Amino acid sequence: QVQLIESGGGLVQAGGSLRLVCTASGRTFGTNFIGWFRQAPGKEREFVAGISRDGVGTYYADSLKGRVTISRESNEGAKTTVSLQMNSLQSEDTDVYYCTAGLDPRQTTYWGQGTQVTVSS
Repeated sequence: QVQLIESGGGLVQAGGSLRLVCTASGRTFGTNFIGWFRQAPGKEREFVAGISRDGVGTYYADSLKGRVTISRESNEGAKTTVSLQMNSLQSEDTDVYYCTAGLDPRQTTYWGQGTQVTVSS
């Protein structure tokens, strides 16, 4: 069992920044990567960024490179904390952001409940 708990979402003005945090706990087998996807109503889920549990490998959606940074904050046994720093936010970044875990940063197995990010113009 894997638990993914997100925090840090909220309302921000266009041009502002937000930092999302995900705490992954439970089994580590099959969860080599921790990452973030986002989804708006009526749209497909979109990959945002991913990071290996050891913090060495980072992966970003081409459309978001330069505006988002994923980091591993801590790794203690079966508990890993990952953050997603998002800058220069625009209205099109308004989505529910999900923390994910799996064997590949872009094809994940486990999903958190999601945290809402709303950017006002």
